[in-house]
Order: sequence, then C-alpha cells, then structure tokens
Amino acid sequence: MLGENLKNKKIVLGSASPRRQELLKLLAVDFEIRLSNSDEQFNEKLPPEQIAKFLATQKSEALKNTIIKNEILITADTIVAKEDRILNKPNNEKEAVEMLTFLSNGRHQVITGVCISSTEKSIAFSVNTKVFFKKLSSEEINFYIKNYKPFDKAGAYGIQEWIGLIGIEEIQGSYFNVVGLPMQKLYQNLIQFVAD
Repeated sequence: MLGENLKNKKIVLGSASPRRQELLKLLAVDFEIRLSNSDEQFNEKLPPEQIAKFLATQKSEALKNTIIKNEILITADTIVAKEDRILNKPNNEKEAVEMLTFLSNGRHQVITGVCISSTEKSIAFSVNTKVFFKKLSSEEINFYIKNYKPFDKAGAYGIQEWIGLIGIEEIQGSYFNVVGLPMQKLYQNLIQFVAD
C-alpha cells in the first residue's frame, strides 16, 4: 500500500484546485497544500501532451525552493484540446459559451500533465482521455454557465457537474483524469518514485 511506502515522507500538493484536493484525499494519504504563481505561458505549437507536462513542470519549478528533504511535491495541469486548438479557462461568459459550442456534438481530448518532485529528482507524465459530447442546445449551455460559472475550468466545463451528467455520451480513458488528476497513474508513479 502507498501509505506504508510514504511513512517517512510528506506529500505536498501544489494546487488550489478543490477537485484535485478531493481526489488526493480519496487516495488516503496525508498532504498539505502549497501554492505557487507560475505564469502558465506555453508554446501552442507543441503537442498537447507536451504542453500539459510543461505546465505541470513549470508549477513544480515555481515551488522547488520550498521543498525540503523527505517531501514529495505533486503538481498538475489539465488542458482541453480539439482540432489543434487548446482551450484554456474562459475569461468571461462569452468565451465559455464559445468553448462549449465548439465542444458540442463531437470528440475532444482532456490531457493532464503531472510532475512529481523531491529535492533529489523529478518525473513528469501525462494522461489523455477522449470525451464525446452530445449536441448541446444553447439553452443547456446558457443554463450551465449561469448556474455553475465554470470560469476556473479548462474547456469551460467540469465533467462531474450538470453539463457532464446531461451532455457526455462517452469517455475513453480515465474519468478522474478529466476531473483533474489521473489517479491510477499517479498512484503507480508515486509508488515507483518512493521505491527508486
């Protein structure tokens, strides 16, 4: 079990995301939150998997100086990609409507990059999930944005919210990855990271 391997370690989650915090709690490990201010700028010509890993690593770098011996830092970044477009967090209602209209009636990818670091080493990986949305009506889109205000979410939606319940026909890959942390891969990589 992971808890046994982490006996002398302290987990630090470098994320303000309540979804990531909830998921890490479900893993039954103790952790503390530590926040950074990384600028989240990236080269849009990079493949989406590389962008997600780059952003997660950038967040890790911003917190590197706060990590002490026996601490393990986890940082992550989730991006939404469709047809060579990267959808970040919407800045306003208009952008959120545009994003959800673009995602409606088709398939997109949700990629989460994760970086695990200590004072000695660092690894980064990404997980890709394909998500299929039904054709969303403008009424459904407007209702969701008005009531859920998804301005802190890449692609302007949360799979665990109303729009996910009524709009997502199918996913291929990890559900938790779309929520914000690919838990199975994170668990495997944490075990390996502590063992190495």
